[in-house]
Amino acid sequence: MEDKIVLMIIIASCILPLVILGIVFINGKGSSLIAGFNTMSPEKKKEYDTIALCKFMGKIMFALSFSMVFWVLSVAYEMNGLFIIGLVLFVGIVIFAIVNVNTDNRFKNKKLS
Repeated sequence: MEDKIVLMIIIASCILPLVILGIVFINGKGSSLIAGFNTMSPEKKKEYDTIALCKFMGKIMFALSFSMVFWVLSVAYEMNGLFIIGLVLFVGIVIFAIVNVNTDNRFKNKKLS
């Protein structure tokens, strides 16, 4: 029983930073925390709509934290199927985010175009 509680606390402690990042990003802030974007030159950063990018990443953070809730539930109810559902969701969300950000210039600043 104690092992279950410890594991649930560990998973929940991984969910909490994602929720906090989601709150920061959804408010259009924290662009320096986005990998790849923070290494761009200031001139290159001006080409992108940072608020739209941050809001998108905020939604992704919330989706990832939601998928991790299935992991907590799988421990609580001892159902491996819930873990698999959460893992498939997690991987699917990550793939979706990578493809969405890197295709079709979705986050290019439309004012400069």
